[in-house]
Amino acid sequence: MGRGGFKRNRGGGRGGGRSKERQSYPELVKENQKLQSYYNHLLQLENDETEREAFWAAFKRELPHSFRFCGSKGHAQSVQKLLQTRYIPEIAQIGEYEGHPVSPPQAVPWYPDNLAWWMTTSKTVIRKFPPFAAFQKFLVSETTVGNISRQEVVSMIPPLLMDVKPGMAVLDLCAAPGSKAAQLLEMVHQGEEARVRKVMRSIEKSLAGETVEAEAEEETEEDEDPAAKLSADPSDDGRATGVLVANDADYKRSHLLIHQLKRLSSPNIIVTNHDATIYPSLRLPPLPVDPNAKQPAQVQQRYLKFDRILADVPCSGDGTLRKNVNMWKEWSPGNALGLHLVQVRILVRALQMLKTGGRVVYSTCSLNPVENESVVASAIALCGGPDKVEILESSEMLPQLKRKPGLKQWKIMDKSGRLWSSWDEVEAYMASEESDGLAPSRIVPTMFANAASDQLPLERCLRVYPHLQDTGGFFIVVLQKKGEFKAKTVPNGPVAPKKPQNSNGKAAASVPQEAAAEENGGAAVAGVKRPAEDDEASVDSQATKKLKPEADETEAVAEETPAVAEPEKVEEAEEVKAETETAEETSVAAPAVVSNDNTEEPRPKNGGGHYEEPFKYLAPDHQVVKDIQAFYHLSPRFPTDRFMVRNALGEPAKAIYYTSGLVRDILISNSSESTGGRSNGPNVKFVHGGVRMFVKQESPSAEVCRWRIQAEGLPLLSGYVGEERVVHLHKKATLKALLVEMFPKFVDGEGAQLGEVGERLPDMGMGCFVVKVAPRKEDEAAEALVGDVPLEPMALPLWKSFHSLNLMLPKEDRAAMLLRIFNDTTPLVNNSLRDKNKKADEAAAAAAPATAQNGEDATMTDAAPAAAAAAAAPAAAEDAEINDYDAEDAPSS
Repeated sequence: MGRGGFKRNRGGGRGGGRSKERQSYPELVKENQKLQSYYNHLLQLENDETEREAFWAAFKRELPHSFRFCGSKGHAQSVQKLLQTRYIPEIAQIGEYEGHPVSPPQAVPWYPDNLAWWMTTSKTVIRKFPPFAAFQKFLVSETTVGNISRQEVVSMIPPLLMDVKPGMAVLDLCAAPGSKAAQLLEMVHQGEEARVRKVMRSIEKSLAGETVEAEAEEETEEDEDPAAKLSADPSDDGRATGVLVANDADYKRSHLLIHQLKRLSSPNIIVTNHDATIYPSLRLPPLPVDPNAKQPAQVQQRYLKFDRILADVPCSGDGTLRKNVNMWKEWSPGNALGLHLVQVRILVRALQMLKTGGRVVYSTCSLNPVENESVVASAIALCGGPDKVEILESSEMLPQLKRKPGLKQWKIMDKSGRLWSSWDEVEAYMASEESDGLAPSRIVPTMFANAASDQLPLERCLRVYPHLQDTGGFFIVVLQKKGEFKAKTVPNGPVAPKKPQNSNGKAAASVPQEAAAEENGGAAVAGVKRPAEDDEASVDSQATKKLKPEADETEAVAEETPAVAEPEKVEEAEEVKAETETAEETSVAAPAVVSNDNTEEPRPKNGGGHYEEPFKYLAPDHQVVKDIQAFYHLSPRFPTDRFMVRNALGEPAKAIYYTSGLVRDILISNSSESTGGRSNGPNVKFVHGGVRMFVKQESPSAEVCRWRIQAEGLPLLSGYVGEERVVHLHKKATLKALLVEMFPKFVDGEGAQLGEVGERLPDMGMGCFVVKVAPRKEDEAAEALVGDVPLEPMALPLWKSFHSLNLMLPKEDRAAMLLRIFNDTTPLVNNSLRDKNKKADEAAAAAAPATAQNGEDATMTDAAPAAAAAAAAPAAAEDAEINDYDAEDAPSS
């Protein structure tokens, strides 16, 4: 089911098939009298014909096509440079399409470092018009491997206003499908590559007997970034020590979120599945007790307070009329009215979890003040007023972004289209005979401007309108917490809503809020109790389920998006629809728990939730950890207390994950064992954490480690692997040969095509190696024509068997690297699969004459396929354990 209960018809009526002829629909009329009259009055467009026409004309035009370069700053800029040098000149030569001029992509002027781009040529043209084929292939390829994010430009704004610094704890409360969360995760890792590089250089020079300070290293252009200074985050050898906790209330969408974030290969990520209005406090380990103290100190429980929180809340989405055209006919004032209290609760909860001095960025893709200024004013009032929460000035941030100030006064439109100026006016109506004592549906006092909101600098809020810079509509505000507070109860309104039903059919709490007080200096919303574990449905979770598409239904989103939606996120979901097919579906049971205890925890017998395998950490002296250390000659500087597995027994089975130190502390401290049992613990529903670093591999001999390094974890580990397990690659021709051909044979002199890697083969043992790609100046001139992009330093996993070797990369990564570095679309050659098919064909051919000779056609018809399968089974036995690499390591949750 799509948003709001709309289904996509995939096959026609009952008993009928799909029509052979494409059905044509009348063009949607982009008019809505209530919508237009409300915003004409609200934004004072009634008396300015020029701006009014520009405003609505922009909403009726198709939205520009936009995308962002992702990952580390250095790598993102190298891919961006490829766009400028290879593809923009080609597009500039197209000129026009069907009589319309074609403009090449241009950098978004306000986005830092020219990493965001847009173009007015529609997606349909780019996808179908042959001259765009190369550019479209580039976009698809780089999006698949995570180097490009297809994202509307206004949705890129909120993370940029958060001012995330290295080492910070960041929370994204409503994160799916994950484009903004990916931006935040990049900020958590900002400068990390440069910092780690400085540390590794200092270690190398120290081992060589030289005296060197890490900060004294010669700086590159990238190192000029303050985040690249080792002093920015020095405590873990330059590795990022911060954390991003990304949350979504919808379980399936949380797995879509995981898939988006996994492409960044971060050990600093946690994904949770909670209603944002009642997000639980995350425990931290207690501070160590001074053993020399005269009196034993009482151990106090600590809770994580976040430095930065993004509350990009579910909204009615009328700022997305340009891409969600159905909203023209389906928009209703009631859409925003029904979400107001949910949004207030989310913002209050965010401010509670924020540390003093921290920032919350609140945003919506709606222009309605009911969801924007009134939510901000209400939350500030509930949290102690401007003495506790301040609206920060943001006019100097992103100076080239055109924006309008927030509203100080506004009117509310009810479902009938009537405008209301104040709550006093509503009360007067309620006292009249006309109303029967009831307020207009869904209208509550907190929606209106009042004396308290008049004192707030709401003009500091940021409003983006479509005609200002050819974008969608958006609202953003930056709030700073000035002191701890005890929040007041969020009001219900004059008429209590009917209690929603949860998945078990039980009535859920109609006012879902956090019950447990913040022992760490914060306070909960007063006078509310928390729902039971199996009764956690709420207004927010119910609304979110209606507003957000299921993970496996994003294909239908672009065509069928109802009015009440969070459409700003639909665009992101549509662009990763190919990825959603791999989002993991987990069996039904109960929330995850985390532990170092290797005793198996029984799964609940009822179906009251989604089961997630527990997160359990391996002890540094675990035999598997010791085997890995010895085989890869790992430096003792690499932490071995952060390896994690996901199963109830706590023993390595298929994969071993790695997390940062802070992620480890959070996962362990919020386990059922550490909190005295599930009934007393915070019951945090963790869905994902860390990065997969090792995958179990059937080894060709007992001396070969059975745990090969996974590609996504290799960047973290490569600098600490001993030279015994390292192969150095300097030439582009060698890299191209390894990318194009899978399982190349090297017996009988057949390894000559593998260049410097082939030269090393006689001295190499079997198992997993790290290929360190490091271009040399002496090779540049000779390889100038081998691709038009210079080699970047990188590390790749390599597996050597008895007679072949293979780069352990997914096919998508191989194809993307071939296109990016060599501008080559050569089909990949899978020698192992070819050998299997050849043996199967030979077996089938051998079986066919026997069938004819015996004259038993009917009986023996199925014998050939069976014989072929039997013959193919032992084929390429040495590679059999890694032939399913693509299935095992394809992007999944």
